[in-house]
Parts: sequence; C-alpha cells; structure tokens
Amino acid sequence: MRSNDQEVFEQALRWHAQGLRSVLVTVLSTYGASPRPPGAMAVINEAGLIVGSVSGGCVEDDLVQEVLAGHFWGAATPVHHRTYGRDAAERERYRLPCGNALRLVVESQWDVATLAQALDRTSQGESLHKLLDYGSGQVRIEGLSRSSSAPIEFAEDEMGMRVLLGPRHRLLLIGATEVSRYLAPIAQSLGYAVTVCDPREEYTGAWTDRSVALVHEMPDDAVVAFGCDDRTAVITVTHDPKLDDLALMEALKSAAFYVGALGSSITTSKRKARLLQFDVTPEQVNRLKGPVGLPIGSRTPAEIAVSIAAELIQIRSLIGSPDWRSEKPSWAPQSAPCLLG
Repeated sequence: MRSNDQEVFEQALRWHAQGLRSVLVTVLSTYGASPRPPGAMAVINEAGLIVGSVSGGCVEDDLVQEVLAGHFWGAATPVHHRTYGRDAAERERYRLPCGNALRLVVESQWDVATLAQALDRTSQGESLHKLLDYGSGQVRIEGLSRSSSAPIEFAEDEMGMRVLLGPRHRLLLIGATEVSRYLAPIAQSLGYAVTVCDPREEYTGAWTDRSVALVHEMPDDAVVAFGCDDRTAVITVTHDPKLDDLALMEALKSAAFYVGALGSSITTSKRKARLLQFDVTPEQVNRLKGPVGLPIGSRTPAEIAVSIAAELIQIRSLIGSPDWRSEKPSWAPQSAPCLLG
C-alpha cells in the first residue's frame, strides 16, 4: 500500500502521461471535527475523476464541478484558495459538522518534474518537505536531516505552506513472519517506513516485498544501527526468545515511542522477568507493550496485524504531534527568489 501523497502524485503523473490536465488539492486548515487533517491531498482531472480525499463529503463534489466548468484552467494565478463552511448554510450544503470549516489550496499548474522527483524519493522511504509559494505557485522539495526526530508535518503563513511528504514514522519489525507480511503494507499506508530484521535465511529467503527494507543482522545490532527516535516503533514477532529478547534489550533503552512483543500474557510476564536479569531497568521493562496489539479477538496473522496497527494509531493519537503553531514557520523566505534558489 502507498501513503496518501504517493497515491495522489502517482495518479497525477499517470493522467499527465495520458494527456489529461489535473489539479492538486491540499487541506490547509480545519475548524472543528474533520475527517482529513492539514496536509491531506487529492487530485482531480479534467474529466472529473478524483483520487485522494480532502473532506470525505460534498466538498469534493463541489471541486469536481469547478474543474469540469474550467474554473482553474488559464487562470491568472496558479494557486487558488477555497474556504467551505463560512456559515450555517454552507455547513449544511457541504455536510460539515456544526461549527466546522475547511480551507483548501488548489494547484492548477504543478510542475511534472518536481512531482516525479518527490514521488521517486518518497517511494524509496525518504521523508521530504514540499514548500509551495502562494505568489508564484512554484514548489521546492527539501530533504530532511536524519537528525530531525520530529519534523514539522504542516505549517502555513501568508506566503505559502510547508507539508511533509513520505513516511511520518518508522517501524522496525523483528521477524520476517506472516504477521510482518500483513502488517508491513498496513503500516506503510499509515505513513510508516518499514524495515524487517531477521537473521534466519529460511525466513528472509522467501520475502518478496521490495517496498520494505530487509536486514539480516542480529536483532540487537539492528536496533542499535536503526537509531530509534521518537518517531520509531519496534515490534518483535519471531516467537523466538533468543531473537526477540536481544531486540527488546536495546529497544527499551531507546527513545522509540512504542516497543511491543508478540505473545500471550504468560509469555509477556516471563519475558519481562528475563529482561530484568540483563541491563534493563524496571522502568524500561514497564514500557514493553505485551501482548502486542489491541484486544479485538484476533487469531490469524492478518487479524493480529490489524490489532497491532490499531494500537499504533491509538498510541500516536495519545502522544499527539508537535504544535507547529507555537513556532514561526522557518521555511518562509522574504521573497520568492530565495525560496526557489
């Protein structure tokens, strides 16, 4: 599975290759409840077909009608702003909850080469920032520093916006098992760059998912080399204590926001007792999530993968993302030439 921005960019480029014009739409801000956060994207072609979502309601229908009517083609500006839900009548028309409003930006003259570059780099697991200048409509793609543990996911001021593309988080799975085969694509669709570690050739030899990084190191070495930060989750699924415990000993001492291990409550208790015999403190051991995943009655590898993904969503929502509004966006230049270099 691909993330929202990858699906949107891939479809936009495919339509361009077919000779079809399209517009890129991005959520700028929401007020009240909204199914799509700032930075969510959609693409709409001149025939009215849409991929992605910015509201999940009638807002998309209105945008499609604008595209079909040709409102964005040949306009003086390549960047168009739209606000929905200014009053009760609009909220009723667009099926927005009471008190809700939605601001969008529409790009009608996006650059093919820039979009292709962004898609190629994010497809390789790289996280990027897309910087859109409202005045000129020009876009710059900026790579993130590897030391950036919590990059800004979205920011905006009067000059333009900055949105994070590619993986928001990282997931290290210990064990190339059936659970990992199901969990990896789900996690990718949730914005995770996924790495699978397994030194056992009998498991890695049959691994076929090329979108997932595969490493063959011993688990403790892999965790240390991974450089776990506050965007990282580590989950062990090998069912082999010799491998799982090695990974957990290092992961629990790291800054990873989530460390989990597959196994029953009894297995988890025994695992915690073993970890305490090594260089792991009681506080660190208490960070271990086990049994891993939400208790939804899962039994099969696919169901277990869903339960783990659900718990990752739950934990991330409790943590919350950094409030970018507390800082002046650092991306905005004094003039467009500075932005475009």
